[in-house]
Amino acid sequence: MSHYPPLDVKIVTPRLELRGATDDLLQHLIPAVKAGKATADPPPWDDPHPFYESDPDVRVHKWLRGIWRGRGTVTPDLWRLYFVVVVDDEPIGMQDLIGSDFNSFRAVETSSWVSSDARRRGIGTEMRSAILHLAFDGFGAAEATTEAAVNNTGSNGVSERLGYKRNGTSWATHQGDPVLGQRWLLDRQTWLTLRRADITLSGVEACRSALGLPN
Repeated sequence: MSHYPPLDVKIVTPRLELRGATDDLLQHLIPAVKAGKATADPPPWDDPHPFYESDPDVRVHKWLRGIWRGRGTVTPDLWRLYFVVVVDDEPIGMQDLIGSDFNSFRAVETSSWVSSDARRRGIGTEMRSAILHLAFDGFGAAEATTEAAVNNTGSNGVSERLGYKRNGTSWATHQGDPVLGQRWLLDRQTWLTLRRADITLSGVEACRSALGLPN
């Protein structure tokens, strides 16, 4: 136990675990970040933007500071939960869940990355399924959104497989260059029709209290 409830949440599926991103777990991801294995082609949004720093040490330092800053600014109005993706006891990436005015809108957003040497194995779909289970079953979300570059077939494919519907496009930047993004929306009713029975949650009630979520 970390004595900080958002770090004590665990989501378990038959293929992987999402564990609260403690500093110990983050240490295991540093080699992948330092080696540039957290980036993607085509690139996602600049989130986390430090992944595109040319200096490996600066890349790691900015990435860690961003997570620490996010963990330290959790409020009922805005929170971001960071999870490390663990497969066969090996940390291979991260899956985040973001809530903005959640108590009013019951909406969440997801963001993730997987080390380049662990891709194309269905891990992206499984980790998204896991975080959606926390959002809808654990937190009672009404909808979940995500976004990816229109030519990012991997991320967009995950969204489509999990029942999301296309929800328009928007412009963002990658290292100053414009990137057209595909927005996706998954509502609670659709998720319920696809709800899995083989995903378990732990540590949720204490986390709900820490986030100021209603019962």
